[in-house]
Amino acid sequence: MNKEILRLAIPNILTNLTVPLLGMVDLYLMGHLNSTLFMGAVALGGVIFNFVYWGFAFLRMSMSGVAAQSFGRGNRQEMALVLQRGLMVAFSGAALLLMFQVPVGDFSFWLLEGSAEVKAIAREYYFIRIWAAPAAISLMVFYGWFLGMQNAFYPMLISVSVNILNVLSSVLFVRVMGLKAEGVALGSVIGQYAGLILQSYCFLGNTNGPGNFLLSD
Repeated sequence: MNKEILRLAIPNILTNLTVPLLGMVDLYLMGHLNSTLFMGAVALGGVIFNFVYWGFAFLRMSMSGVAAQSFGRGNRQEMALVLQRGLMVAFSGAALLLMFQVPVGDFSFWLLEGSAEVKAIAREYYFIRIWAAPAAISLMVFYGWFLGMQNAFYPMLISVSVNILNVLSSVLFVRVMGLKAEGVALGSVIGQYAGLILQSYCFLGNTNGPGNFLLSD
């Protein structure tokens, strides 16, 4: 098999393998509380965010293709414009989600089945985790752009770091500080924004990185 394909594929596979582990840890933490309601609430809230973020998954896939075309042409200005446009779409979509978080939440909980107690806890989880939307959606853009730039290492590094910090934060909030569903929601928010900060460092902080490569023009 082509070594270049393996160089891009293996980090991408490892990145995807870490995603289910995060949900397993959240359910593990909720499963050790004094009520099964918390596990059901986090699972219900997770369904909402999986659906919402799935709606923005096109950013990662489209960014990979368009960025790869500009990379192949060696057009630095176009590479920068592709990223800027993707981030504009991401921040605009995230802003709309935050502006309409109440109607989106009301419709989601009306659509999904669950007891009143589970939905009440899930709403607390939802209205905390929704604030991670700008970071979560922006990271999709960066992941796709870096893959288009033939760099699969940075997306793997960021994804693994986000998931590890998310897990550690959730454990701290739930097991040490005594928070419940809101603890794992806060862990998600912290993990996503920490990932965005680390992504910005990878983009701009590395003297040989893509950020300086583009800004050098």
